[in-house]
Amino acid sequence: MARITSALPWIFLAGVAAAMAFIVWVPYTTEKYIYPNVSSVPTTTVAMVLGASVKQSGELSPVLRQRADRGIELYMAGKVLKILVTGDNSELSHNEVNPVGKYMEARGVPKQDIFLDHAGFDTYSSMYRARDVFGVKSLTIVSQPFHLARAVLIARWLGLEAYGEAAGQGEEFLYNTIREMPATLKAFFDLAFYRTPKYLGPQFPIEGDGGSTWE
Repeated sequence: MARITSALPWIFLAGVAAAMAFIVWVPYTTEKYIYPNVSSVPTTTVAMVLGASVKQSGELSPVLRQRADRGIELYMAGKVLKILVTGDNSELSHNEVNPVGKYMEARGVPKQDIFLDHAGFDTYSSMYRARDVFGVKSLTIVSQPFHLARAVLIARWLGLEAYGEAAGQGEEFLYNTIREMPATLKAFFDLAFYRTPKYLGPQFPIEGDGGSTWE
């Protein structure tokens, strides 16, 4: 027992070192899959627009608007055939996906090419559901640079051909960068234990009509 007790500090330090190494390794290993502009990113089936906050009025937050605009740009440039908007719609009063769908439709993207994932409660769930619910095999993930490395890593570990497309810098860069540290560690445990998302539900093949996913 005494030996175990004396070893605990070393175990803790080893765990901290491993955690920091993983945090540093994630952007290093995904850098080659992340692109700064639409012209250089490879062509894929889907642009995945990751969720962010929506104002009470239904207006998109600046961060989410940047993502939506870049998703539209990818579609209009012929870099993707479909758009998958994913986010948290766990409560009637909190909907991160419908406002984005309406925003895109108003700017010329056909409704049938916009899929809405109402159960993308976190990045891991969004990638898992893209694969198992929507049948996605290749995708371009749209988010700010601070988020893209983690998102691309998760997608590729789940077997998806994934690339990242940067959508501006977002707001509060330092805060978001620091926030990525625990989020990246959570991603490690999600992948290590192959966590199944809380909701999977019926399938909506991405080759079909996205209008069936609207509420």
